[in-house]
Amino acid sequence: MKKKTLGLLAAVLSVCMLAGCGAKDTGDGTGTSTGTGTESTALKDMDVDKYVTLGEYKGLAASVDTVEVDEDEWDTLVNNVYYGNITAENGGIMDRAVETGDTVNIDYEGKKDDVAFDGGTAQGYDLTIGSGSFIAGFEDGLIGVMPGETVDLDLTFPENYGNEDLAGQAVVFTVTLKGISQTDVPELTDEFVQSVSDTSKTVEEYKKEIKKSLKKTSKENRQNTIKENAWKAVLENTTMNKYPKKDLMNMISSIKTQYKNMASYYNLDFADFLKQYMNMDEETFNSKAIQAAKDQVKANLAADLIIEKAKIDVSDKTLEKKYKEYAKAYGYEDVDALKKALEDAGNLENLEKTARLDIVEDWVADNCKQVKSTSSDSSESGSNSTGSTGSTESTK
Repeated sequence: MKKKTLGLLAAVLSVCMLAGCGAKDTGDGTGTSTGTGTESTALKDMDVDKYVTLGEYKGLAASVDTVEVDEDEWDTLVNNVYYGNITAENGGIMDRAVETGDTVNIDYEGKKDDVAFDGGTAQGYDLTIGSGSFIAGFEDGLIGVMPGETVDLDLTFPENYGNEDLAGQAVVFTVTLKGISQTDVPELTDEFVQSVSDTSKTVEEYKKEIKKSLKKTSKENRQNTIKENAWKAVLENTTMNKYPKKDLMNMISSIKTQYKNMASYYNLDFADFLKQYMNMDEETFNSKAIQAAKDQVKANLAADLIIEKAKIDVSDKTLEKKYKEYAKAYGYEDVDALKKALEDAGNLENLEKTARLDIVEDWVADNCKQVKSTSSDSSESGSNSTGSTGSTESTK
């Protein structure tokens, strides 16, 4: 549940805007991150033109690559699925004990004082014995174990381990060895295909199934690229004159709260969380949080203005459809379960704003001009934009 909630928080909050992977820094406090934010001042209560000037938003150019499925990529995916599903019945090594150099597939759970700790549990993990990927004693403790066996490993985390709650602590890992990967894998057969596919019966059918899946993924990636680049062009055409103080302060508070919630999920002090997962100190985090908040206030205001001017449908029915998409994507039973998870994480108020922004981005993408990507498009997407990204630093 925690991992699922973290994934949802990341999507609703757009975590990457603090990690530097979503915002284009224009040097004026108006980057192009597209995360979400807390409740903003209603348009009817705001002199919008005082804060933001919306430029062109329809028919902007968005660069995108053509959809192609590389034959090597196809073969690689087929092989990856094959290797990942090797069992005693279809070619995996099940008749000898683990040796150094083997790649084994394991399920494991780590406990401290008989309580499972965060980050210490996984299923279907591929581990190469002797790689040094785990703490001392873990990999050595699997040497001599037979596939199908379960063992308890009494280990101690190193004193300098990054998580203070685990550093120097005695723990027990319960590990089930599911199998040893075969290095000399037998030929892909119809029998294997039938063991991993619900629709394909033969190798040729299976390859066609994989190719169809790759094409679907490529099309989805293409649409996401169009959506990202079209929205980037909109924000490049949007000028912030000043920031509504209430919105900006709420946004900064929301961002800080959500990252602190994430730290608590990992049972880490906030400063340690920033160091381990964000590679920054609190001073740097605070600076980036302010910038990210400015980025988001700009995106939210631009979205609200486009909704108003283009008369985009953001009715309860349309929003509910988006919520259902989110619930399905993040593995929740229904929308109520999704809302409960966000409420528990203190982030429910962001859901509607997220959906509204998502709907606007979809509309902008549907109404853009798609142009073939070139080598310079990574920095020049939205070539119809005026480059108007000016902004003052004042708030009110």
